Amino acid sequence: VQLVESGGGLVQPGGSLRLSCAASGFTFSRFPMNWYRQAPGKERELVAGLSSAGSSTNYLDSVKGRFTVSRDNAKNTVYLQMNSLKPEDTAVYYCNVIILRRYWGQGTQVTVSS
Repeated sequence: VQLVESGGGLVQPGGSLRLSCAASGFTFSRFPMNWYRQAPGKERELVAGLSSAGSSTNYLDSVKGRFTVSRDNAKNTVYLQMNSLKPEDTAVYYCNVIILRRYWGQGTQVTVSS
């Protein structure tokens, strides 16, 4: 199993970023996918989850209405569209899949600052 995140960067408050996570080594379309984040000094938290078919989602309360998780099963990729970013969204963002155990990517840094 390999998960590779990309798309992070520095953005001003109110801006947008789109994160991508390219997956390989398993049958992507069969598994729910998740996005987590971890800010300095804080525990890793679940930001968004998406069912295998993409029909069911769940979000951290603080990102509802601003973030959208989606997937392209033909490309083995899950996305996190982040709009109206706030400084408190600053964190390393990870994608995650559970196949008997948790697998993580290397993470991508998102920094929201003016």
